[in-house]
Amino acid sequence: MNVPRTGGMKLSTFLLEIVTPEHIVFSQDVESLTVRGLEGELGILPGHIPFVTPLQVAPIMVKTGGKTITIAVHGGFVEVQSDKVIILAESAELPEEIDVERAVAARERAERRLSVNQDRIDHRRAELALQRAITRISVSDKAKH
Repeated sequence: MNVPRTGGMKLSTFLLEIVTPEHIVFSQDVESLTVRGLEGELGILPGHIPFVTPLQVAPIMVKTGGKTITIAVHGGFVEVQSDKVIILAESAELPEEIDVERAVAARERAERRLSVNQDRIDHRRAELALQRAITRISVSDKAKH
């Protein structure tokens, strides 16, 4: 595999773009990225082999400038290209954008819905709502520590 080289050294960063139907949530050079695909956690470093895979509703970890940023990503796909990674998400939120009270209320609502018997479609929607709420709360908590 040909790894792009700059001045005889391997690249140390790549461009990460997180895009939702509404806007670009994040766009900057990063050192690494950890996402949760359908098969489990995936670590992505500069020069990674290109691929596309669906994402679970889960936080992603971005390392940039020596610090880690956790971002709530609610489904979608990750596309790894030779020099950049694009996450196309249904929605995504940076820690400072998360309304924790609203996320806690959404988690409680989803848990109540899951506790009563209902048809499969409503059950699946409640499970997804619960995953989104837990992801938001987790990302918000990590940002405070």
